[in-house]
Amino acid sequence: MREAELWSRLTHHLGRVQALIWAEGHVISELGSRTVREALAAGVPCKQIWRAVWQNLELPASER
Repeated sequence: MREAELWSRLTHHLGRVQALIWAEGHVISELGSRTVREALAAGVPCKQIWRAVWQNLELPASER
C-alpha cells in the first residue's frame, strides 16, 4: 500500500477535513503510541498503519 492509498481510505471513511484532523490528533497504541502522521514520519509501513486505523475505527472486515 502506498501513502496515497492510505490517505484515500482515510478520506473515504472520515471525510477530507476530519481525516486530516484525526491523523494528526489520534494516538494509536498499535503504532507505538503515535499518530498516523508520526508513524508515517517514522517510516512505519502504510499497510501496518492502515491495519491499526482499521482496528481503531472498527471498520468492517471488507475494508481491511
